[in-house]
Amino acid sequence: MTFDISTPLLGFENIKQVQLERVDDIFMKMISCDDQLLSFTLVNPFILREYDFEVPTTTLEALEATQDSNLLILNIVLIQTPIEDSLVNFLAPIIFNTDSKKASQIILAESTKYGVAEKISSYFGR
Repeated sequence: MTFDISTPLLGFENIKQVQLERVDDIFMKMISCDDQLLSFTLVNPFILREYDFEVPTTTLEALEATQDSNLLILNIVLIQTPIEDSLVNFLAPIIFNTDSKKASQIILAESTKYGVAEKISSYFGR
């Protein structure tokens, strides 16, 4: 599924469109349509932990989201070897509106209980 980036991805402002591909029940791959060599592994945070936050109104507008929109929230994973050492960025989720085919990244306040580099292994076996 292809998505237009509504607001720039932090550090990757040149990415305007991405392809989202399912890897398995937990992971997805986001590939830049502008540069096929640039890709990100994403994880469904709700499988790992309790995770909630308010999506800013400006982001909802950029995503053309309504109350009935199907939103998919994913987080970037920095893959490490071994895989248990991989890090999840819970502080900057990417929100995909599967209805409008738009995506946007938001940065949560640092005062939240979420970290920018949390080991994925700390969430398995809970």
